[in-house]
Amino acid sequence: MVAQNCQFRVPPALKTTGRINTAWLAFLGSVALLAVLVGLLLWNPQRSVAVSSPLVVYCAAGIKAPVEVVAREYERLFGVPIQLQYGGSQTLLASIEVSKRGDLYLPADDSYLAMARDKNLIAETIPLARMHAMLAVKKGNPKHLSAFDDLLRSDVRLAQANPDAAAIGKLTREALQKTGQWEAIKARTIVFKPTVNDVANDVKLGTVDAGLLWNALARQYPDLEFIALPALTNIQSRVAIAVLQSSTQPTAALRFARYLGARDKGLKQFQDNGFEAVAGETWADRPELRLFSGAMLRPAIEQTLTAFQDREGVAVTCVYNGCGILVSQMRTGQHPDAYFACDKSFMAQVSDLFLDAEEISQNQLVILVPKGNPRHIESLKDLGQPGLKLGVGHEKQCALGVLTKTTLLTNGIYGAVMKNVTVQSPTGDLLVNQLRTGSLDAVIAYVSNATGSKNELEPIAIDIPCALAAQPIAIGRETPFPQLTLRLLDAIKSRASKTRFENAGFKWQAGESHGPK
Repeated sequence: MVAQNCQFRVPPALKTTGRINTAWLAFLGSVALLAVLVGLLLWNPQRSVAVSSPLVVYCAAGIKAPVEVVAREYERLFGVPIQLQYGGSQTLLASIEVSKRGDLYLPADDSYLAMARDKNLIAETIPLARMHAMLAVKKGNPKHLSAFDDLLRSDVRLAQANPDAAAIGKLTREALQKTGQWEAIKARTIVFKPTVNDVANDVKLGTVDAGLLWNALARQYPDLEFIALPALTNIQSRVAIAVLQSSTQPTAALRFARYLGARDKGLKQFQDNGFEAVAGETWADRPELRLFSGAMLRPAIEQTLTAFQDREGVAVTCVYNGCGILVSQMRTGQHPDAYFACDKSFMAQVSDLFLDAEEISQNQLVILVPKGNPRHIESLKDLGQPGLKLGVGHEKQCALGVLTKTTLLTNGIYGAVMKNVTVQSPTGDLLVNQLRTGSLDAVIAYVSNATGSKNELEPIAIDIPCALAAQPIAIGRETPFPQLTLRLLDAIKSRASKTRFENAGFKWQAGESHGPK
């Protein structure tokens, strides 16, 4: 046999009276144990993020200090290389547009993100911090500058960042043009530099007497003195990072962006460097969101939720049920990160638990009957014919039941129809299943409930206004992940999601989000 030829042969030098030297075995065991211990010390479960190439981040020069520290920390913790490219915000945007390469864009003001979005260059965004403009001079303020008009003196040499390259230059020009002060200050500016850091260095070296800088640079330039001028009060920036549409590794890019925007991680560096950091979210390697959703929405959102989890590298647990049941669960203390209701009447019952709701879609009530319509049902009143077995939604457990009751009452046929009801269900899908098996003659359900059974069932329209349900979604007030949940809502409002809703029989109501292409 083959196994008989695969015997371990001990070298003669290791034999002692026919046995392996026990001291040698002890030595080998010690070496093996040492190797295991060293491996355990070096192993870091956080280093599980696989990237095909370094993450390329286009970063405004004025934000270099905190981003550089966070990037190096992230590399050390997770083994993901970060390649930072610095420059003026507009210059970087032009480079992104031309190259169609890179993973993340971090300008000094989110107005550049609006421009990038218009060009379809970015997907998700995460807010980070705020800055405002100040006048910078050398320590001691040798020119005694304290007012805007002082900058117009002939003995003052002023430097600014180029409005066509850097955020502070663009925002300064826009603000001062509104007040009629731009042309005068432009004429007294002896040099326009590519970045705000170049302006700071000129002031530090004494080649100019003053420059317009972000207040966040004060800690990076202790030799300079920063002066607040009323004319500069409204020159403020909002700093955010965006995932580029060109990114070939968006999950890794989003993960770094989340780390940079976490209040217990990257945002601490922004605060330490003089930025006004946003509230941010607590860092989680794999955040978990909980979504409560009316059962009828499942075929419209399930694929979107899967795609969102894969792209973001997060987990989404969706609890589907009748909205009456979900509302009862929320009233007894279960507070999800978001709630997608089958009808706005159920959202209204828990409005105190959520931020403002947004209507995503509408769904029409219909009468569903077997193909061929053997009971010859043409309208709601025909549901009262003798011997008919009818299924409807439970009026206390789901929007379907509430809407059905309102519709029947409005038509004055509630009593006549309800006497034929043999099944009241918390979801329309359960009604459809019983109709398909022949245990019911007809059901009142949503048009979306029939989309998967077109060959077996046929719908009969109920064309009255009260037979239309509107589906709103809202973010929970207590969610620990408001930004992540907002991105989930954006995914549900995306173009791809709109197509899925319409294919499932819903009427689309929401405006499209600015998510991934």
